[in-house]
Amino acid sequence: MSAAVSAEQTGRRVEEVLDRLAASGEPAAAAAAEELVRSLMDFYGSGLARILHLLSAAPGEPAADLLGDELVASLLVLHDLHPEDRDTRIARALDGVRDQDLEVAGFDEDSGTLTLRTAGGGGCGCGSGGQEAVEAALACFAPEVRTVELQQAPALLQIGTKTR
Repeated sequence: MSAAVSAEQTGRRVEEVLDRLAASGEPAAAAAAEELVRSLMDFYGSGLARILHLLSAAPGEPAADLLGDELVASLLVLHDLHPEDRDTRIARALDGVRDQDLEVAGFDEDSGTLTLRTAGGGGCGCGSGGQEAVEAALACFAPEVRTVELQQAPALLQIGTKTR
């Protein structure tokens, strides 16, 4: 099996190549490259749609493992074929970052900002590495999330009875 391919890195690489072609001053070459990318996207999208259709007709739940795979999930989302809604995909991404204790506080569709709160009021340990892990998981499962904001849940105050 070949090395894992990151959908995010591949997308950036394709954008860079298209930008270089556009900047080369050869409009015909840039247009041809964009058409090539669109044609390949259509082809692979049709193939993925067929695979999902065949899997959904199979007994049991063979698609469940595929939906949990970052590469497959990102391809399905890219082609608008992922059968799970955004909130389910966000929850799946956060479940994949098990060392974080986070809950969704809200999502702003206009800005693509997902607000997360540390569950239970304790520290989540979300240093830059923790936030990067969360953002990487979300990039695969929910690319519509463009920004992640972390909030600390308010600490719970305990009120005790006065003893005499």
